[in-house]
Amino acid sequence: ASDERAVLVDVRTAGEWQQIGVPDTADLGREPVLIEWLSGTTHAVNPQFLDQLALAGVQPGDGRDLVFLCRSGVRSVAAGLAAQAAGFGPVHNVLQGFEGDVGPDGQRGHTGWRADGLPWRQA
Repeated sequence: ASDERAVLVDVRTAGEWQQIGVPDTADLGREPVLIEWLSGTTHAVNPQFLDQLALAGVQPGDGRDLVFLCRSGVRSVAAGLAAQAAGFGPVHNVLQGFEGDVGPDGQRGHTGWRADGLPWRQA
């Protein structure tokens, strides 16, 4: 997204942020918004997701680009669609997510944010 007001919304679980890392957007002068889309323990949709998005300073109808990120680009689509239906956005999805799909070796990390050399840090 070319909007300087764009917000990166990482919808992975707290466990993923802690164990795998988070996007490092400090050079842009802002931090990514970290809001679980699915609960890390029950895998149920976070019923507070839209409220937490608003608490992060994003409001429906404000026209800010929201860029959603998850592990492989699947949960972020669902989260983005929910945000869009509630009037947030425009919304975008980071294809292949933070770690990408499982590769032929059974491991992740061959594609996605980290593999593409985008900045990240341990949480």
